[in-house]
Amino acid sequence: MATPPVLTPIVAAAVEQACFSFAAQKAARAIGRRYDAALRPTGLSNWQFTLLMMLVRDAVPTVGALAHDMATDRTTITANLKPLERRGLLAIQTDADDRRIRRILLTDEGRAVLTEAYPLWEEAQAACAEQLGTVDQTNFRAAVTALST
Repeated sequence: MATPPVLTPIVAAAVEQACFSFAAQKAARAIGRRYDAALRPTGLSNWQFTLLMMLVRDAVPTVGALAHDMATDRTTITANLKPLERRGLLAIQTDADDRRIRRILLTDEGRAVLTEAYPLWEEAQAACAEQLGTVDQTNFRAAVTALST
């Protein structure tokens, strides 16, 4: 049987410096706070903005497709849809061909809030791009995508 490692502050610091998960979580929280602050005047969180933007499509997505596209599960998506539905920003409808399937539609009110939120998102996006500075943003997105698939 292998000897368990000795956990020391040096080992912990090495994990903190090398861990992809820790770095991604730390960055996600910091980035999320920036977008949340920018979107606050609309009453949307960054997650809600992204979720609503995912509804601006030619085809009306199902709960399952939305969960897949947002890299989460159907239960989480359903829970996050409810406050947006209560606010009138989206509607959940039963599929015409298969009553087991629910489709998520952006309402006119939802489109209006997104229209108000989009310039605020653009400002937050520009601030993040500026903070990245000389980091190759195409490679940054490619790395994040590689880790999220």
